[in-house]
Amino acid sequence: MKKTTISLALLASFNASSALADQAYPATLAGHAVLPAKTFLAAPKDAPDSLKISGKYTNPDGKRMDRPESLAGNSFLSDKNVPRPTGIALPFKGQPVQGFSGIKSNGDGSFWVLQDNGYGAKNNSADAMLMFHRVKPDWNKGGVKLQSTHFLHDPERKVPFPIVNEGTKQRYLTGADFDIESIQPIGDAFWFGDELGPYLIKADRQGKVLAVFETRLDGKTLKSPDHYAVTTPATPGNFATPVRRSRGYEGMAVSKDGQFLYPLLEGPLWNADDKKWEQKDGRDYLRILEFSVARGEWTGRSWKYPLEQNGNNIGDFNMIDGATGLIIERDNGEGLAERACNGLVRPDCQNVPAKFKRVYKISLQDADSEGFVRKVGYIDLMNIADSKQLALRGGKGGKFTFPFVTIEDVDVVDGEHIVVANDNNLPYSAARQPNLQDDNEFILLHVPELLKAR
Repeated sequence: MKKTTISLALLASFNASSALADQAYPATLAGHAVLPAKTFLAAPKDAPDSLKISGKYTNPDGKRMDRPESLAGNSFLSDKNVPRPTGIALPFKGQPVQGFSGIKSNGDGSFWVLQDNGYGAKNNSADAMLMFHRVKPDWNKGGVKLQSTHFLHDPERKVPFPIVNEGTKQRYLTGADFDIESIQPIGDAFWFGDELGPYLIKADRQGKVLAVFETRLDGKTLKSPDHYAVTTPATPGNFATPVRRSRGYEGMAVSKDGQFLYPLLEGPLWNADDKKWEQKDGRDYLRILEFSVARGEWTGRSWKYPLEQNGNNIGDFNMIDGATGLIIERDNGEGLAERACNGLVRPDCQNVPAKFKRVYKISLQDADSEGFVRKVGYIDLMNIADSKQLALRGGKGGKFTFPFVTIEDVDVVDGEHIVVANDNNLPYSAARQPNLQDDNEFILLHVPELLKAR
């Protein structure tokens, strides 16, 4: 059998430069579809009563609040100093369909999308159910059809630590158990990348957990402060884990033959010797690891992804072919500069407008001798052509922008198109308008030059 995996290609030596990419390619809007923020599902009938209302633990002072719609949502994710009201309040009756943090094309116009862990943290998401959906955007009419929903559950006790719903029959998983951020269907199974451990989770197509894998690199287990085996010191002092909290796996690609997974950490690793986060020439870089699906173990191989500027985050990672892939890299701002507060601290304007929202094409095959991938080029999600005026919102003067704080979904649709979607962080994001909660938006982009670039 012909070997087509990336790993074998890395056995050769490469002289390609890993310099930061400055080649911009055009992107044209080919479709726009929206799933409203206020889209909810009832918890399964066999779920505990505690899951019938979601968001009870999001009170800023940490105290539980059971009364629905008693806590106002705000944009603290981008505006920590002056959060803006988003017009939506929680707790919610039912489970919200929101926060898509991973996407995979089915090749028939439908997509698997992964829902985020809930409300942004382990300690406030114990009633947010982990689920994934099959959706189909209607690029002509602008709507999104929710075709199916599958809830992660652990009836066979494969999770190696206590979970929120430990004593129940189905043992539905919540955002206090895992923060799943990436999704890959392979055969009869789904694989999920988690931020908290970080862990890899294998489940069947209905969401039943089959296995949980800890992360290994250079012969050591990588742990974050939320790993089940980590105990914080009883007294103040030096305390560090290799992975920063909430900086585990954000994106995860799969080789075209389905043999290997490539989970990508969202933050740099801690260098215990230098006592700082990993950098090269003052620039942060992230690790891409390799996991053998057939063997169920880490291969020991890894790559390095250089961020364009420190403080940026990645949003998703999917392969184009056997050698190249797409990665979202973005800043933590939201909204347009034209709505900026301009030095005035107010709750009705954008205090931290979006500046850097890109989709990069990378080459793993052309990694340099240190393992740094080559950035081939990018498209700018703040500068998308819309000559046909297809934008349902966000279009002006033939241009379309995608200025969300968390853009966490990208995949190839065909030889000329990609799909991109946002995580709308319900009820914590308001990019389109300063005081209006964002919806879940899907965009189809025509990018033949980017996909063909070498």
